[in-house]
Amino acid sequence: MDAEWSIIYEKLDRCIQLGANIVLSRLPIGDLATQYFADRGVFCAGRISDEDIKRIERATGAKIQSTVYGVKNDVLGTCGVFEEVQIGSKRYNVFKQCQAATTSTFILRGGAEQFLAEAERSIHDSLMVTKKCIHSNRVVGGGGAVEMSESTALKRYARTIDGKVQLVVEGLAQALEVIPRQLCDNAGFASTEIMNRLRHVHHMATDVCWMGVDIDKEDICDTLEKGVWEPLASKVNSLSSACEAACAILSVDETVKNPKSQQAQLEAQPPNLNMMGSAMGGMRGQKMNLGGMKVMQGRGGK
Repeated sequence: MDAEWSIIYEKLDRCIQLGANIVLSRLPIGDLATQYFADRGVFCAGRISDEDIKRIERATGAKIQSTVYGVKNDVLGTCGVFEEVQIGSKRYNVFKQCQAATTSTFILRGGAEQFLAEAERSIHDSLMVTKKCIHSNRVVGGGGAVEMSESTALKRYARTIDGKVQLVVEGLAQALEVIPRQLCDNAGFASTEIMNRLRHVHHMATDVCWMGVDIDKEDICDTLEKGVWEPLASKVNSLSSACEAACAILSVDETVKNPKSQQAQLEAQPPNLNMMGSAMGGMRGQKMNLGGMKVMQGRGGK
């Protein structure tokens, strides 16, 4: 028994001599080790998931070890601040100012699962847009500024042509205005008033105009200067896909529908027992020839 205790204390001493201030383990840490580390000012936590362990390893530069024997100081990681924060009814261990950290952690809280799902989706969309901007290295103003500029240019072009093509171009110009109008509706603004301002500003502009919807002030603003950007590649792809979808719909003259076969429906239905009973009742009182034998069946079953 004394040998087992000596082995346990030897392992704990090696962790202290190594200079570690934080000890994390996938396996549970007993009360003895917890008290031993606490007396020496070392924080320890057990039952850490593999995902969290690997994330901490990447952020702090530490190396996961399976034994305390033969461990050198270069396996230790570093962080500027480590603190335990309680948010609501849960406690979180937060690592700050990590030298090798390339990621961040978002803690989402809400009154219902729908709110959390919407918040997570919004954050994911923002991250994907930012990633696309970094990779493409070309951005345009958001807030419906591009759509309004294209709509204004198409309206001017429509005045120079005649025939049915003019109606098509004007219809495309009106369709592009749906984007800023929908932004106003989603924010609860008076879309008619803001759309009139955008039309006036874009019509009077002599150069490239980046005026779009300002969600913060319920007005219009220069979205490029305000930092409301969208990747150029995403904008080109969305407009191209919309035009292709519209052309595909217009190319269809008639939709052919294949109705279900009535015969298949009748075969799938079970037989009507009432009709069979009526048929059997109608056969009573008649002669039946069965294999050369004459049978007379009456209504009394005799």
